Amino acid sequence: MSSRLRIASINVNGIRAAVRKGMSDWLETAGVDIMALQEVRATADDLATALPGWHIVNDEAAAKGRAGVAIASRMPAGEVRRVLRDDDPDLEPLDAAGRWIEADFDIAGTALTVVSAYVHTGEAGTARQDPKWAFLDAMEIRLPQLAVHARHALVMGDLNVGHREPDIRNWKGNVKKSGFLPRERAYFDRFLGEAGAEIACVDGTRGTGLGWVDVGRRAAGDVDGPYTWWSMRGRAFDNDTGWRIDYHLATPALADGALGYHVDRAPSWDTRWSDHAPVIADYEIG
Repeated sequence: MSSRLRIASINVNGIRAAVRKGMSDWLETAGVDIMALQEVRATADDLATALPGWHIVNDEAAAKGRAGVAIASRMPAGEVRRVLRDDDPDLEPLDAAGRWIEADFDIAGTALTVVSAYVHTGEAGTARQDPKWAFLDAMEIRLPQLAVHARHALVMGDLNVGHREPDIRNWKGNVKKSGFLPRERAYFDRFLGEAGAEIACVDGTRGTGLGWVDVGRRAAGDVDGPYTWWSMRGRAFDNDTGWRIDYHLATPALADGALGYHVDRAPSWDTRWSDHAPVIADYEIG
């Protein structure tokens, strides 16, 4: 017997600010069962206060008031893991940065693993880009392991990369900037390429496909957007000059049960409670 879950990914841009600006009202009608939250910038106690009645697991950033990821659910999680890579001491700073958390759920006898990920913003040509490369490298190693761990697995979050030209309104002006660098996009070519196949990547390299599914792009088709983030500056939101950088990446078994994917864009600039919009999909599991 299958179960249907509504699962959302949301960069809240500070959970306390989001609640103050209207997130709680949104939750009352959103019907969400599991949420992957990024940039929460809060402690576990702050999250419990902001989201009463939810089961919450989190990974707080080492630097107070920065980053932070969490998974909030209507049902308790099983095993929780907060380390993206535990076999390389050079990656310890990444794992202490509040950017990756995994939680296992038992959904009517079917195992589901949910990940909330917050990839570094980066800055092309500077040392700020180095942690982003390391994080994406670690993801490329972890994704196949996750697919083995759980046939139904979902990596969600603000991944801070627009994979293809339709994912950024002004892509031509961003090809040399972090977030749309060919090398960054090549990771997604491999993440989403046919499992085990040799993949020609946008940066001219070749790699092996991992077989994950971009649920948002599969649902929307080959269209511009739908965007998930808009700068708070100027009229970017009003003009829909955005980026699609918030993802649901699913294993094929889970992606095949995806229904009703949508970006819950606020009706107007002044009703936003984050600079990102919630990315939501229903999944038939079992």
